[in-house]
Amino acid sequence: MLVQAKICGVSTPEALDAAVTGGASHVGFVHFAASPRHLASDRMAALARRLPDRVGAVLVLVDANDGLVDELVRAVRPRALQLHSAETPAHAAALRARHGVEVWKALPVRTRADLASALAFRGAADRLVYDAKPPAGAALPGGMGLRFDWALLEGFAHPLPWALSGGLDPGNIADAVGRTGARLVDVSSGVESAPGVKDVDKIARFLQSVARL
Repeated sequence: MLVQAKICGVSTPEALDAAVTGGASHVGFVHFAASPRHLASDRMAALARRLPDRVGAVLVLVDANDGLVDELVRAVRPRALQLHSAETPAHAAALRARHGVEVWKALPVRTRADLASALAFRGAADRLVYDAKPPAGAALPGGMGLRFDWALLEGFAHPLPWALSGGLDPGNIADAVGRTGARLVDVSSGVESAPGVKDVDKIARFLQSVARL
């Protein structure tokens, strides 16, 4: 089966080039000051200009106000906005209409009950990103190498196209896809040598593993 991969939290030309060369379908740029992967708009824009048309730029946002989103979209011209805070379906739909790009809504998952909120985004977002729910009080909403129980997705009627995220790495990606049937996988810390430091060899191994699926 065809499985696509997004390399998220890219912050250097070397990491971006490794993602593109390895066959990633998307590259994620994070704008959130608390994250070790945070990029200012000018650096994101410079990296986005290196992307070929076949690779989509995804702008990853946490608690961004509308003015900031406007600024970042103008600078980066992303294919999608990935929302990682408490956005409502109405807000997601408004962003999609305002900017004319896809909207991906990240849903933190720890129990089966956490999946219930997915249904509300039918017609409001273009894709769901199932990620591990962080511990209470965590400074980051994702990118910490945590994974949730993939069995929670068994038998779930996904209301939208979706991606699997949370704790993925070159060693477990085949198992993750085999158990969940994911067609898009999203990795960040699993291809790093330290928080925020992408490892080009790990990116290559991850994408090679995805290509074999």
